[in-house]
Amino acid sequence: MATVKPFKGIRPPRDLVEKVESRPYDVLNSEEARAEAGDNEMSLYHIIKPEIDFEPGTSEYDPRVYERAAENFKKFQERGWLVQDSEEHYYIYAQTMNGKTQYGLVVAAYVDDYMQGRIKKHELTRRDKEEDRMKHVRVNNANIEPVFFAYPDNDVLDRLISRYADTEPEYDFIAPIDGFRHRFWVISDSDDMGVITREFAHMPYLYIADGHHRSAAAALVGAEKQKQNPSHTGKEEYNYFMAVCFQASQLTILDYNRVVTDLNGLTSAQFVAALRENFTVEDMGTDIYKPQQLHEFSLYLDNHWYRLRALSGSYDNSDPIGVLDVDISSRLILDKILDIKDLRGSKRIDFVGGLRGLGELKRRVDSGEMRAALALYPVSMKQIMDIADSGNIMPPKATWFEPKLRSGLVIHSLS
Repeated sequence: MATVKPFKGIRPPRDLVEKVESRPYDVLNSEEARAEAGDNEMSLYHIIKPEIDFEPGTSEYDPRVYERAAENFKKFQERGWLVQDSEEHYYIYAQTMNGKTQYGLVVAAYVDDYMQGRIKKHELTRRDKEEDRMKHVRVNNANIEPVFFAYPDNDVLDRLISRYADTEPEYDFIAPIDGFRHRFWVISDSDDMGVITREFAHMPYLYIADGHHRSAAAALVGAEKQKQNPSHTGKEEYNYFMAVCFQASQLTILDYNRVVTDLNGLTSAQFVAALRENFTVEDMGTDIYKPQQLHEFSLYLDNHWYRLRALSGSYDNSDPIGVLDVDISSRLILDKILDIKDLRGSKRIDFVGGLRGLGELKRRVDSGEMRAALALYPVSMKQIMDIADSGNIMPPKATWFEPKLRSGLVIHSLS
């Protein structure tokens, strides 16, 4: 049973939202954030990437940076750039990319659901990254940015969302970086809020789509506050953290591709010959070729594109991990042939999100920066949910969700 509740969002006035909103903290580096913020003192980057307020080169982990985040969060509220709603609400957040719209419900998710496994994850988290986000939550006493959940399709919620989608949104803008449309509605009706709470209560699980470190950090800070409060009742706001929940079937997962610096001492001919042990290999010429189905891969090597198809017996359909293309390529190409065993740590490999297109793979190889590129067919949301349900973990760098959530549309206070 998934527990969610409405909350008193802290958010920009309608006429300031495009000044405040930003990309998520983890999709750009400090210098990119500095450039995007420019001379805009209302940019959320001053809260989520506050190192931009210091001299270039200042570490984002400098204690002064966390302190500045809290100072700026307070300043934003004092100056009216962020204002807390007087009543609790749910919110609807819609994103439109390439003509397709996905609708998310912004809720306060229950810390204990995460701790007890009712909010399911499919990726490993690193303690250092968790601790960074925990410091950010602690110092601000708030979830500044939401996490990204998926839930099983629900007709009742779909109809409710559709009613609001036919009305004028509170926010409606095109983001300057991604060019996607973002809309936002406030749900004030008590009956509608009751429906949302009840429908989520019927769901056995929620699934983290993106934001595993933010989810862990938010839940762990909530658990800390429970232990620190001798008068803890379970009703405090710190028992919840902010999430945007989308119906699983609406989500778009793009390919997450690989580029490698070398062929592990092999010539191109030797590398292709080694591939034939577990794949059919077909030269597709010089035009970009994109994988068309599961277990099909595109290889870019020496100005040619190759179609690779995994041979029967090279994977196990009954194994939720072993059947994944990210696992097949990791086992049979990166590890076995190229001797790249640690995808997170190896300097011989890099990863390119599908939004950049296969042309980016070609560019990086043609430039001489990389020796070869491998494009994968995207993972499905069903595969992610099946793996989470089985208690397994996805291989590294397996999923790339687009569009990314914009930050700064609403914030959740822990008090």
